[in-house]
Amino acid sequence: MEAVIAQVGEGTADPGGGEVSMGASPHKARITVSFLEYEDRVEISDVSTSEIMENIREAVQGTPEAIITVAKNRDGPPVGPPINIEVSGENFDTLSAVTGRMLAYMESANVQGVDKLKTDLELGKPEITVHIDNEAARRYGVSTYSIAMAMRTALFGKEVSKYKQGEDDYKIQLRLRDEDRYNLDYLMNMKVTFRNPSNGQISQVPVSAVARLEYTSSYGSVKRKDMDRVITIYSNVNEGANANAIVAKYKTMLADYPMPAGYSFKFTGEQEEQGESLDFMVKALMIAVFLIFLIIVSQFNSVISPFIIMFSVMFSTVGVFLGFWIFGMGFVILMCGIGIISLAGVVVNNAIVLIDYTNLLRERRKEELGLVEEEQLSVADLIQTSVDSGATRLRPVLLTAITTVLGLIPLAIGLNIDFVGLFTVGDPNIYVGGESTAFWGPMSWTVIFGLTFATFLTLVLVPVMYLTTERLIRGAKNISQKIW
Repeated sequence: MEAVIAQVGEGTADPGGGEVSMGASPHKARITVSFLEYEDRVEISDVSTSEIMENIREAVQGTPEAIITVAKNRDGPPVGPPINIEVSGENFDTLSAVTGRMLAYMESANVQGVDKLKTDLELGKPEITVHIDNEAARRYGVSTYSIAMAMRTALFGKEVSKYKQGEDDYKIQLRLRDEDRYNLDYLMNMKVTFRNPSNGQISQVPVSAVARLEYTSSYGSVKRKDMDRVITIYSNVNEGANANAIVAKYKTMLADYPMPAGYSFKFTGEQEEQGESLDFMVKALMIAVFLIFLIIVSQFNSVISPFIIMFSVMFSTVGVFLGFWIFGMGFVILMCGIGIISLAGVVVNNAIVLIDYTNLLRERRKEELGLVEEEQLSVADLIQTSVDSGATRLRPVLLTAITTVLGLIPLAIGLNIDFVGLFTVGDPNIYVGGESTAFWGPMSWTVIFGLTFATFLTLVLVPVMYLTTERLIRGAKNISQKIW
């Protein structure tokens, strides 16, 4: 560890619950553990921060009268916790009851990997309400505004002037002394000074003559979204657990959950952000594929070859998902989406090289046989042309794939080398892993898995599709000629 910071009251709101981290929460505390940088930490111990979090989570279980959340700091813009359900409605009491039943129903499922389901509803907040007797206030001629301002000035103060010292101004606040400020009897017997509207004279009346106290409890806060009151059920997930799979289970559970008329719920937070990122990536991929398709059509002056090339791009994504499934890696929407878009460019390049050279050998073979433009090669010659093209272009296709894969492996595994230390003191400080791996790793593995699978597709599937489409075109021409 580098440092441990404990806070009570200020800056203790749970960031995982979507709260403002700098808000004042007198009933909350927060302990922040700052670890050493990864390269310094691995020299001391190989224990990961995830293991330390699990140890802390087990150690604080069962603490009475306290809800303890153990979570790592979230970098980047706030996206909410992995499990986040917003229940909305009009009547807050009904909304509170519905949320409580839903929370109990979700807890009864005992889904593995969930840290602790909780809500952002704060109940039982003590409150003292001052009820003004309107009849008495009218009888004395005092307004509710005068009573409220008198109480506010007594408790929170009122700026009456400023004190200037040099170039600095200091506010002068007028309010009751501490011993009187928190004395309810004194506050209720405090006199309200006002101008009587009936005769214009300055009058005074004690607060107890026009108001009464009531001890109540209330909600800590009422949150609204799109004009509806909202209560959020949220939770983090344990390290290693799949948040998407857990949310899918809860969605299945709550698919037929009965809700009163006018009340609804929806999954938001991290899942909502992932959905938006996925929509953006799909649109970006479609635009990229469409633009590539237009360029290839203009270059080949044909539609069939570009379709074959585009199919190889689509099939390459199978290798991406297959690789992540085999090695049990988590699929990160944003970075994996960028990797798939990058993968499309490399796969297209290999397919273009192969098909373009196949067309070139095809024309050369026609010249050798003395065929005119309208005459076609035999199927045997066409197959031989495809085989020769694959054999000739095997080396550049493999070299492209191998160099790309090998170049991305250091980025995928987080290979770090200190070149400054290597050339100055002779210490390269080589280590594997680090913070950068969590960000760049998914993108690198996406390209590695997809390109490895696409290399097989380029050498095998593309020639097969090329021959298949050629046979289909010839068959269609023969049928059309017979019909005409």
